Amino acid sequence: MEKPVIYQLLPRLFGNTNHHCVPDGTIEQNGCGKLADISPAVLTSLKDMGVTHVWYTGVIRHATQTDYSAHGIPKNNPHVVKGKAGSPYAIVDYYDIDPDLASDVDQRQLEFDALVERTHRAGLKVIIDFVPNHVAREYHSIARPAGVRDLGDGDNQSMFFARDNNFYYLTGQAFCPTMGCGDYHEFPARATGNDCYSASPGVNDWYETIKLNYGLDPWNGSRHFDPIPDTWHKMLHIMMYWASRDIDGLRCDMAHMVPVEFWHWAIGQVKEKFPHLIFIAEIYDVGLYDSYINYGGFDFLYDKVTLYDTLIDVLTHDRSTQDLPHCWQTVNAWREHMLHFMENHDEVRLASCHLCGDALPGRPAVVVSATLDTGSMMVYSGQELGEDGDEAEGYRGADGRTTIFDYWSMRSVRQWLSRPNLDRRNPLRGYYRRLLRLCNAERAIACGQMFDLMYVNPHLTRQYAYLRHADGELLLVVANFASTDAHPVITLPRHAFDYLHLVPGRVRGQELLHGATRFYDLAPDCALKLPVKGNDAVVWKFFVK
Repeated sequence: MEKPVIYQLLPRLFGNTNHHCVPDGTIEQNGCGKLADISPAVLTSLKDMGVTHVWYTGVIRHATQTDYSAHGIPKNNPHVVKGKAGSPYAIVDYYDIDPDLASDVDQRQLEFDALVERTHRAGLKVIIDFVPNHVAREYHSIARPAGVRDLGDGDNQSMFFARDNNFYYLTGQAFCPTMGCGDYHEFPARATGNDCYSASPGVNDWYETIKLNYGLDPWNGSRHFDPIPDTWHKMLHIMMYWASRDIDGLRCDMAHMVPVEFWHWAIGQVKEKFPHLIFIAEIYDVGLYDSYINYGGFDFLYDKVTLYDTLIDVLTHDRSTQDLPHCWQTVNAWREHMLHFMENHDEVRLASCHLCGDALPGRPAVVVSATLDTGSMMVYSGQELGEDGDEAEGYRGADGRTTIFDYWSMRSVRQWLSRPNLDRRNPLRGYYRRLLRLCNAERAIACGQMFDLMYVNPHLTRQYAYLRHADGELLLVVANFASTDAHPVITLPRHAFDYLHLVPGRVRGQELLHGATRFYDLAPDCALKLPVKGNDAVVWKFFVK
């Protein structure tokens, strides 16, 4: 059984090696990474690091300020594009590949297919985004297959809501965002993607997008799903189209803003034809977890509002590690479906001055994310190299996040790419390599049981300790969130021996992150003294069979 270890990368950023990017620069000034930059050597290195899946973010064509009209691609109005490069989540053609990423714009579809083949050849699987809740304001597909009707084609624009309209129309009102829209004209205005049903969205709204209508009337909450709404059919066709391109998974943006009934109807059909495909939901409402897994059909859900948010508080606000057990207890029924992470394109970088100020304090949180459960683990490109995201790249300024709106390069990644044979001498990357390889090398992590030790160790407030067990192999994980070295005494309760069917005795221990070995006496209610360096963790493996 494979535990997915996902590496998220934006090709636009990843392969860009320009050392002299200027804030808010054009593609001519700052350059742009290409699909071809994700070479066999890069993919082999990711595989070697323990990665199983690569999430290629921003490969579907989205609105941009760069003009590709010479290639028959409609030019986008800059007043409804965020940043020079545009948001990957303002899709302008669901059936096309982003021309920024192509070495030859007219061959962009073939270049994507080659990337998928290259990724598979390296022993990795491919995930791309599916953005079901909203599209760019100037959405128009030029690449849709013959016979496929475009979104909005045939809508009754005289009605705010109609079951078979693809958009919500603010009748009699022109689109007029609070920051102005220059020479962009939209009448009647359409509802904005973040459920803003106003013709005048603000600067903090997703003003560059329009909300898709899945048959839900937002005015009264009534649901019109029988017969199946037109949007459902069109979005299912898009998912089937990409699944047929030999991808292995869809990361579904803001999945909870789309009715779970659609997911139940659509995922079932996709999986009937492509049973290997995994579906990942970006979701932030724990109250919806059960329905989106057991009815909607998702394989994995973002574990942000439980584990991620708590770990951030432990890292930055001295929150007690005694609060961490509540995270897995909250999602206990769905733990195998959780996607853990400490970075992604929406979150502040661990090394940012807005968060830890350095990558090293984030290590214990990353270890917990990777080893706590059997669910999936995700790393964001540059995280393993200490990328800090502290530059003011353009649209959002210096906010501690690596931009998704601008043409830019990542200092740590371009330095790594410049090294002969992509060597492993970066110590932080070496740490991630050892950790991520454990996720599938150790069955106790990939598919074993977890036993939390905090309830019998109430003295621990800056360390988190738990057991993982499978097939006679026992792991003891201790993460030290303190900046100073610690020598915590960890009690193993009798209940752990009963629950995991452990046999007491003297056993050899091997520490899997740093390589130490020693013997321990394991018995019910025994106390082990385990040294852990500051901002670090240990994973002790005991052979107890």
